[in-house]
Amino acid sequence: MGKVIINSDDFGYSNGVNYGIVDAHQQGILTSTTLMANMPGFDHAVKLKKELPDLGVGVHLTLTCGEPLLKNVDSLMDGANFKKLAFYQRPFEIDGDQLYEEWNAQIQKVYHAGIIPTHLDSHHHTHTFGMNQEVVVALAKKYGLPVRGNFEKRAEVRHVDYFEPHFDDVGESIVEKRQINCSVEEYLEGLLEILREEKTVEIMCHTAYIDQLLLNGSSFIYPRVNQVEFLIHSAFAKQVKEDELIEQITYQEL
Repeated sequence: MGKVIINSDDFGYSNGVNYGIVDAHQQGILTSTTLMANMPGFDHAVKLKKELPDLGVGVHLTLTCGEPLLKNVDSLMDGANFKKLAFYQRPFEIDGDQLYEEWNAQIQKVYHAGIIPTHLDSHHHTHTFGMNQEVVVALAKKYGLPVRGNFEKRAEVRHVDYFEPHFDDVGESIVEKRQINCSVEEYLEGLLEILREEKTVEIMCHTAYIDQLLLNGSSFIYPRVNQVEFLIHSAFAKQVKEDELIEQITYQEL
């Protein structure tokens, strides 16, 4: 039997994102999410989580979106905000101690809000870049948390056996923008086999409803809405629920 964690990133980004995640969990097959401690929807997300005891909530470590929680992290900043993703997509230098302190502050904020995190991952996968890996490993060991295993140093932390990064494509109606090189139907058929055969799997997705903050702040918008519907109403969702060889879990059960 395979155990699957279906995790939606960006909890706390905005109220619309939060509501999409909640509906995909309450009505669909979403089991987990990761919370952005520095974004406008944080308090709203915390309030919603308190009514959802079965929703696993990790920390979505943020380095490329919004403002840092700390003010003495100048190597991470461009003006008042974090540096953009493009900065980290080439050789870069930042102060590792500043990164550790900022990400630690984000984790601490989640704890202080009354949520015990289930795991760590990061916005735009920035925990997978260069020396950032050493920082996330150190924090994972400090708090005893698993980490999304899509990086070179994953052997140093707990992680699932298989990470699926392309599930966003089920919501992408423009074929040219998809990351998969087959039809969605073929992709899903193969994914079901993986869920049955691998011991533990994380499927990453991004569910949301559109609000002004998402519309103004993200380049990835409409596929998020489609993913909410897919996780609730699709034949795939029905199969995951009913298949005796697939068990839905959170990182808490890892």
